Amino acid sequence: MAVCSGVLTMASFNTLHLLKWRLFLLLSQDQDKDYVGFATLPNQVHRKSVKKGFDFTLMVAGESGLGKSTLVNSLFLTDLYKDRKLLNAEERITQTVEITKHTVDIEEKGVKLKLTIVDTPGFGDAVNNTECWKSVADYIDQQFEQYFRDESGLNRKNIQDNRVHCCLYFISPFGHGLRPLDVEFMKALHEKVNIVPILAKADTLTPTEVKKKKFKIREEIQQYGIKIYQFPDCDSDEDEDFKQQDQELKDSIPFAVIGSNTVVEAKGKRVRGRLYPWGIVEVENSAHCDFVKLRNMLVRTHMQDLKDVTRETHYENYRAHCIQSMTRMVVKERNRNKLTRESGTDFPIPVIPSTTDTETEKLIREKDEEVPRRHSDPTLEPHSDPGLDPGADPEAS
Repeated sequence: MAVCSGVLTMASFNTLHLLKWRLFLLLSQDQDKDYVGFATLPNQVHRKSVKKGFDFTLMVAGESGLGKSTLVNSLFLTDLYKDRKLLNAEERITQTVEITKHTVDIEEKGVKLKLTIVDTPGFGDAVNNTECWKSVADYIDQQFEQYFRDESGLNRKNIQDNRVHCCLYFISPFGHGLRPLDVEFMKALHEKVNIVPILAKADTLTPTEVKKKKFKIREEIQQYGIKIYQFPDCDSDEDEDFKQQDQELKDSIPFAVIGSNTVVEAKGKRVRGRLYPWGIVEVENSAHCDFVKLRNMLVRTHMQDLKDVTRETHYENYRAHCIQSMTRMVVKERNRNKLTRESGTDFPIPVIPSTTDTETEKLIREKDEEVPRRHSDPTLEPHSDPGLDPGADPEAS
């Protein structure tokens, strides 16, 4: 009897399921008259993007002791510097700028993010800091070059995006605005990466001092023609709250931040902050610093725009420069071949000297100019150069 009742129950379930399916088909037929289906495209893109995951590369730069590592750990609630070795003063004298990468996979509510932090230990710490930003600029160009090669190759489906999407540049709170090193660094990199200036260790300043330093830094950034990351303008249909938040972000540049991985107790609740004899500075308290605004900008509101600006502006500039260089090389090679073929005629095409010629190119040009002179004046002896003479024996040299 139990078996029979089980069969009846299963049959009833199948019947009910069939009725629901028929009802769904009938409703779908009615909707299909005015419904095509492309409205589901955003859902398709969303599912595909979530399945693939996202990449984001963040660079931090600035002199040692400004809290770069602490801020990064505070932003993403992780410890990326477990095995970090702190150098003493003697080791920093001759230290060169290094580039270190820390990659961590983060997942939140089913969304996967491959976060890469690029650190620049040694920047600004040496006695002579001449062109200490060059290794940073070279690293950014190397990532552009690698992406350009991958994009031009055969396997374009699984391209790893290691381009630097944002650079947090830490400014010391102990100076009177920007130092010459700050100006030179940002001017050298503002065409390559999105620079977001950070006023470090804001807990060492009073609120009045923070306002004065922010105004001074913004004034000098404009004075020296430094192009920092510009927040996109809000659309006209955005709500007023979003417009207000966007304006607050623009007014917060440079972000005055405090970093801490220590949990302290304040007013009966546990918060991340710094404990002082006179009280507690809370990292996530907007009245104390701009940490929450910076985190929201980087993660919640402008991460995709940072990636878009990197792709559409900085990388496209690099890509256009590469294509122009390749085109010039091809044109120069074609002209050289043409001149070589026509060098034996009565009216050879003159070679226009170029300021970018290498020593080898100059020798080749002199050789091409020498051939018609030898034809017109037989008393001239041929200039022997085994490196350029096609008939020379390479072993003889």
